[in-house]
Amino acid sequence: MKAALYFENADGFGEWRILISTEAYRNLREHRRADEKIFKIIVKKIKHLSHGHFSSDNHKRLNGPDAGIPIFEAKMTKDLRLVYQIDCVSDQDGEVSVKVYGIYKHSELGRIWNALGNHLACKGSEYRRRCIFRTKAVDNVILPASFPPAEPEPEIPANPLDLGAKDMDHVECLYTLASPLEKYITFSQVSLIANQDVHHVFMLSPPEQKVVECTTSCYVLGRSGTGKTTTMLFKILGIQRAWESSAVDMPKPRQIFVTKSRTLATNVEEYFTKLLESLALAGYTLQELAKLKAQSIQYDLVDPDDVPDSQMNIPMRYSQLEDKHFPLFVTFDQLAKMIAADVFDMDHPETRHSAELFFNTDDADAHDSFVTYDVFKNQYWPHFPQGLTKNLNSWLVFSEFMGKYKSGSEQTLSCPDGVLDRSTYLHLSRRSNPIFANQRNNLYDIFEIYKKFKKQKYHFDVADRTHAILKVLGNQRFPDQQIDYLYVDEAQDNLLIDALVLRRLCRNSDGLFWAGDTAQAISAGSSFRFNDLKAFVYRMEQQNNSARAPAHQPTMFQLAVNYRSHGGIVNCAHSVIELITKFWPNAIDHLQPEKGVVDGIKPVFFTGVDSDALCKQFLASSQGYIHVLNSYSIGILVRDDAAYQKLREQVGDIAIIMTLYESKGLEFDDVLLYNFFEDSGIDALRWRVVLNGVEGQGYTPDFYRDEIRYVGICNELKLLYVGITRARKNMWIFDESDKSDAMRIFWTSRNLIQNCTDVPPLAVTSTPEEWASTGRSLFLHKLYSQAIHCFQCAGLRREVKVCEAYLLREAARSSVGVASLNVQRRAFTTAADAFAHCGAAATGNEECQYYRTSADCYVRGGEDLKAADAYLKAQDFGPAAKRYRKAGSFDKTLHVLTDHGTMIPEETATDLWTACRIYYCRRSNDQAPLPLFSSFDEELEFLETYGFDYARVSLLESHSRYYEVAELHLSENRPVEAVEAFLKDNGNADSAVRAADTLLESLWRKCSFRTVPKAALADDSVRHCIALADQLQMSKLKPVLMFQSILREDHESSKKLAFAFQEHNHQTGALHCLDHFFSQVTDIRPFKIHEMASFLQTFHTYARLLYQFSTLPDPLECRDIQRLFSIVPLSGDKFLIPSGTFLHSSATETPQNYRRVSVHQFGYTVSRRNATELIRLSIRTVLKDKVLAVDEMCCDAPVFLQCLSFVVFGTCWRAQCSQEHVTIWDLDRVQYNAHVAIHIQQILILQLLYSAHPSTKQWERDWIDHLYEALNPPLFIQGSLADLDLTLIPHGLTGLRVVKNWTRESFYKLDPFQSPSQFLTTLMRITSLSFAFDRKDALAYIPQARCLTRHISGKLLRKADNRYLVFDMLNSYRGVTQNSISSGILYLLHVLDNRLRVNLSVLCDCIEDILSSFVINHRMDPTQNDPPLHGVVLPSNWLISPHKFSVNKEIWPEAVSSLLDAIGNLIEMLRTEVGMGKALNTWETARCSRFSRFSVACAYQCHTITSQYFHIQAVGPVYLSARRATHPYICSHLALLPGRGMPRLNGYLRAVLDFDNTNAGSDLVHLVHKMRQSTGTSSLRQLFYEKASEIPYLLSSHTVAAQSTLRVEAATFVPHMQRPKDDVEIHQDEKENLEPTPQESDGEEVDGKDVPMGMDTEATDDLPSEEENRAARKIQNAYRRYRKHRSSPAVDAEIDAIFKTCLKETQSSGWRPGYYRLRFLGPLPHLLVCLERGIALTHVAKEKTKRLLNKESHEKLEKLGRQMSEITVLLKKGLQLRKQLEPSSPDHHARDIRALQRAVLEVEEFIQRVPGNTEDMRTQFQVAFKGIVAEKKLFHVRKEKPILNVEDLG
Repeated sequence: MKAALYFENADGFGEWRILISTEAYRNLREHRRADEKIFKIIVKKIKHLSHGHFSSDNHKRLNGPDAGIPIFEAKMTKDLRLVYQIDCVSDQDGEVSVKVYGIYKHSELGRIWNALGNHLACKGSEYRRRCIFRTKAVDNVILPASFPPAEPEPEIPANPLDLGAKDMDHVECLYTLASPLEKYITFSQVSLIANQDVHHVFMLSPPEQKVVECTTSCYVLGRSGTGKTTTMLFKILGIQRAWESSAVDMPKPRQIFVTKSRTLATNVEEYFTKLLESLALAGYTLQELAKLKAQSIQYDLVDPDDVPDSQMNIPMRYSQLEDKHFPLFVTFDQLAKMIAADVFDMDHPETRHSAELFFNTDDADAHDSFVTYDVFKNQYWPHFPQGLTKNLNSWLVFSEFMGKYKSGSEQTLSCPDGVLDRSTYLHLSRRSNPIFANQRNNLYDIFEIYKKFKKQKYHFDVADRTHAILKVLGNQRFPDQQIDYLYVDEAQDNLLIDALVLRRLCRNSDGLFWAGDTAQAISAGSSFRFNDLKAFVYRMEQQNNSARAPAHQPTMFQLAVNYRSHGGIVNCAHSVIELITKFWPNAIDHLQPEKGVVDGIKPVFFTGVDSDALCKQFLASSQGYIHVLNSYSIGILVRDDAAYQKLREQVGDIAIIMTLYESKGLEFDDVLLYNFFEDSGIDALRWRVVLNGVEGQGYTPDFYRDEIRYVGICNELKLLYVGITRARKNMWIFDESDKSDAMRIFWTSRNLIQNCTDVPPLAVTSTPEEWASTGRSLFLHKLYSQAIHCFQCAGLRREVKVCEAYLLREAARSSVGVASLNVQRRAFTTAADAFAHCGAAATGNEECQYYRTSADCYVRGGEDLKAADAYLKAQDFGPAAKRYRKAGSFDKTLHVLTDHGTMIPEETATDLWTACRIYYCRRSNDQAPLPLFSSFDEELEFLETYGFDYARVSLLESHSRYYEVAELHLSENRPVEAVEAFLKDNGNADSAVRAADTLLESLWRKCSFRTVPKAALADDSVRHCIALADQLQMSKLKPVLMFQSILREDHESSKKLAFAFQEHNHQTGALHCLDHFFSQVTDIRPFKIHEMASFLQTFHTYARLLYQFSTLPDPLECRDIQRLFSIVPLSGDKFLIPSGTFLHSSATETPQNYRRVSVHQFGYTVSRRNATELIRLSIRTVLKDKVLAVDEMCCDAPVFLQCLSFVVFGTCWRAQCSQEHVTIWDLDRVQYNAHVAIHIQQILILQLLYSAHPSTKQWERDWIDHLYEALNPPLFIQGSLADLDLTLIPHGLTGLRVVKNWTRESFYKLDPFQSPSQFLTTLMRITSLSFAFDRKDALAYIPQARCLTRHISGKLLRKADNRYLVFDMLNSYRGVTQNSISSGILYLLHVLDNRLRVNLSVLCDCIEDILSSFVINHRMDPTQNDPPLHGVVLPSNWLISPHKFSVNKEIWPEAVSSLLDAIGNLIEMLRTEVGMGKALNTWETARCSRFSRFSVACAYQCHTITSQYFHIQAVGPVYLSARRATHPYICSHLALLPGRGMPRLNGYLRAVLDFDNTNAGSDLVHLVHKMRQSTGTSSLRQLFYEKASEIPYLLSSHTVAAQSTLRVEAATFVPHMQRPKDDVEIHQDEKENLEPTPQESDGEEVDGKDVPMGMDTEATDDLPSEEENRAARKIQNAYRRYRKHRSSPAVDAEIDAIFKTCLKETQSSGWRPGYYRLRFLGPLPHLLVCLERGIALTHVAKEKTKRLLNKESHEKLEKLGRQMSEITVLLKKGLQLRKQLEPSSPDHHARDIRALQRAVLEVEEFIQRVPGNTEDMRTQFQVAFKGIVAEKKLFHVRKEKPILNVEDLG
């Protein structure tokens, strides 16, 4: 270390080491500059001494023989003498040396050297002996002696000196030269010859030398001026020099010097550099040194904190440090910022806020977000509740917050957010933490308010920054290479937790150097003790070395010698330390007593005079002028700013006045401490506590009785200590307050001060150079007011202006948070103007820095343009460009980038280039003044990345790349422009096809389902599309014709196109056309039957299409349906419903639908499931509205009812008849089927509605009634079931199936108690229809009807046998039992006799059915007809039911007669009953004629029947009653028997024929057996048969056919009590055809056995039990859950689709069963779904950002640009992963499971970065991750141990 630190004598010098003092060095340099000749003489003389050539000329003793230590002179010229001493320093190897004091004129030598010799003799006799001893001369050369180390000797008191005042001053200077205060350096010709202004390594004192040579970590404690920083610097230098001189190739030691003060770090680095230069220059030759020119270092007058980091040759990141940067001298703030740049990610949301604590932003408020004490005092303290802050000192409170709450102990590291909780703080030791011991609760309340305010203001303090770093670092390794040696100076100014960050920096546990003095810890926020630091570091070392050898305990050093001040001042200051340690032993560290090197004048305490008078007297000259005080070496110290202003007003602009806080780190020859006690916040009584340190003092306060009361004294004494130690020579204390009495008494009792009441004038002057030097020093300490005074005294106006500018900036900064924003900005603008003027007057670095500072102030003042101009003048091009850009001056920004881009940081330049490009590219009308891109490809890539499609279009068009232009237009949903671009691409054959497809797609988008043509035509693009279609010659294509007809509102063309689309199975086109067709309001009420049939058939097609589309399980799988409704697929099972579409309106207007959608800027977004439901509900609503409207008109349409009056009489007497007028000549078979057809068509339409909306089934029974009347009209001439021809009825079979279901449901619902007046009528109608069209199934479900099982009305029970007459009616309709006819007769008799309410027409139908069965049954009797039925003439509708021919039925003749009598009575009643009147002449006339017709027919058929039980006369009354009730026109051709009023024998047939002669076609059939055929002709239709059972089939009855083909698809459902609430809907699973497929009959007709339909008990026994009901409900619920689960998550559809694709891939020959295939089919679809959704979300984010880029103001361009760039990169990554993982990817061919796992991890990283990723995405990814990546744990079944057999053990 010594060899590294010190070099030997200069070349040509001898063995004697030459040490020269600072004064001697200065003398040599002066002579070097003044006279080269004399300088060479001096060097020659010194060289002689170094060789040991001692002669009488150069070794003459200057002091007397009794003067102690000899002092010698060497004569050089006549007048010049070199004064030196032979000195022996035992610590320097014990070798004597020549110590040169200086070069003096002969006249300056006097008695003072005797005094110096005597002073040196006080060191002891051994020291004197060694200084006198000489070795024996050899050849007149005396070599230097060497002595072993000696024990320290007690100092010998010196005799008093008898000298004058002037000589005494000179002696004191000599004492200093001879003391360790003077730093001696080895003589070197280097700096003298080269004239280099460098510092030299001086000789250290022994204690300092021990610190420097220490090989372990150390703590160095010492009071102010004891050389702590010096030892650090020399150790750094020694290690650096040792590495440089080492011959071993070893890495450069990384050393960092850390302190809080930027000025201290700068000064230490500068000093180190000069020391290093002085050592380096030693290697130069004399010739080389002579060539070096003098360098005059003039320090720039700039604030070091204003110098940008980029100009300090220090990288921004810690990880960027290289060997060339070491040793590194930085502040802790700089170091923390470098570390933060590595550990914090500005783009990561969790660390972005923490990063903002370290890095300035462009936001002006960010400059004020750091909470210093000034910020706390000005912006926080006034806003705390006064009740809490009363009697509290803001300075102490802030110190407590920073030192205790946030960083004062290790406990804060384990507390949340690094803050002590209330309980922990309240339980801190009172003795170790006495301040606020009794006020901790109130203080914590203030602290919580402080935290709240800080959070609201987005402020942070110094503790926040350190905790942020520690939180990120955690237990991870340091971000880069650690250092070897760490030096922390003024450690007391740091927080305790800062030590943890610093310790982690250093990898060498023996490389730590901590130095400081807690007695100087007067900075706000400091609450520091070295004992705490030692314990903290020790525990850290133990943790770090827990697994290794125990850590070395750092060595503790104390430097007790004060090199700054003499003993008089040091002793007084130490007494203050004694008081602190006496009363507050834990407040500061205990050190050995401090001492000065030499004694000196004691501090003077002026008291007993008026302060104003005292001050003026003291500062005045003998002439009384105050301004004469003009010395840079005198400092006046006051307590605070208020005291400063007060004193300045008293004395004017003289002297250097500053506060105690400002004086820290400074020193003056003389210090005046003014009114320190008077301005104290501590009263005189509490100050008296210090008198406890005075022995024999009277009453003193008992400190230990109330320690808390006196805690403020501790800080006061620290301040006092700082004030005293600022003085080097003289210390004056002015104070007249009684508060000072206690300290004055204390000092006086120890004889440490001089009490003075007579104040002598103090008026001294200094040279301008001294003032200038002091001014610069004060400037560097930011004491601008004091610096102004110094520069004014030096006459430096420019420097004064600079200081004034800095002062203006300080004033502006102090206004932040206090004044209004406008006032703040004006203050900063004023300061900026001042700095701009300074910059104009400066040159070089100062000019740049002043302009830079001016620009910073302009920024704070909101003047961005002026700031940019100032930055440009400062040649700070990065900030200049950024400010131009922020001001919106992009032209200037572009010029700066173009001209100075290489001098702007790459990241900044990239951001600015991006901002400029975005700005000009998004504004097509603004042309950039300079090129923005270097190539076409670069520009195209940029435009694509940032989504500037219009600019991209222009660029591509300029290069004739029209196909790409078209694709771009398509991607941005501009189809018209795309078509035009395709048309321009003449050279590409594919372009025309793409144009046509695009055009159709556009028309679908603009003219989607239910779009209003006028609204569509209002869009110019629609008209443009039609024009383009003509240009492409597409006008003949059906889709184009469809849109043309819709837009032109050509409904007929739309109808024709609909059927054309249906022929080609283009259902969406058909529905679109039909919807447009039915959008017109058509009044169908006046329609004729053929018009109505045509309309209903078309409407049924329309309704069926609506229903089909509403029942599709996943309509969105079909692209045509998406096109029909203008649905746009988005990402991940999301779809867009554009505004203005049908679905958008449906969602908006219906709250139920609105809840299914989410608002989107272009409409609504919806999931697949909700979209499906929305389509279903919306279409069903349309279906409902349309069907109900048509149904309403149908109900009012006359065509559904024929006017009987017009049919019977040929005219109608009603003014406005609501029924159709059909002439009797038009009533034929075609008319009948057409009439039935429109009913069936309407029923089919309503069935579609009921299936879609089961709740609308309220008109079902009405239309059943209408259909019944249509099938069974009142007049036989209107037709009958025998005329039914399903081939003439569109969808006839389907319609009858619906009728079958309706009648079945009617049975289920029928209740005799709900509508008793309609019960029998309804029951007879639906029974008739059921047995007509659903005979076989009716036998199963009719017995289960409620009206048969439980709900039985008493009125319907026969009194004779209590039989339910409904059973008789059902048995009659069934007709297959022997008693069916008798049951029917009994039923009719009961109804007629009891006059039960029943519809007459239905009753007539029932009577006719029973009588027809009676006639057929009798004519089938072989005794009556042989063969049976031969020659019989009957109406055809009597013959169409097979059951009438099946069984021989038993008939009671009396019952038939009774029935005929009852019928006659009924007819007579109808004729004579009052109130019938007109009605009888119209409708009832028709019924009466019907009675007459079938009565006559019965009489005719029964005339030849010879039976003793049958009276034919019974028919007569019926006929006569009917004749009287019938219009004469009907019976005009009837012939009566003479005399008896009865028809002749063949008159019956003639009578029947008479009924038919007015009909267009007779329904009578003449039955002829094939064995009895005749050759004659007949006017009647003849039917030849072989068996009677063949007759219904030979008639080609469609009723019979319907009975054999009408089958329901599902099994018959027999409800117990009522139908389920959930109505059965018709769903379409795989087929689009709604119509069920007919099935053949399962078996033959039911046999003739009597099925017990009328037995109540049997019907009840068939009902399901309660257990069966529970089982059925359980099955039903399970099925519903299955259906819900199967269709609920829409994502299942995506997974299924991808799975099918994967499965198809694996079915190729290349795939074999294996592990990869399982992953390919199982987890991979989940991964792809997750990836697709991530890509979709990224697309959405990109579109959103693109829109913002185009509309946001320019202030957000950088942020949006970075965001867009990141999203683009992310999207590319997602697309790359999709290509890699899609089922058809070639990457799967390798079956590399590891590659697949890596891809999964990449997908994980991708989705983590996807903006707005959803829980569903993460869920799907977890499925994939677990299936592909996660390790499978194998569970081994542990074998059971065999049981030990102990049975055999005895």
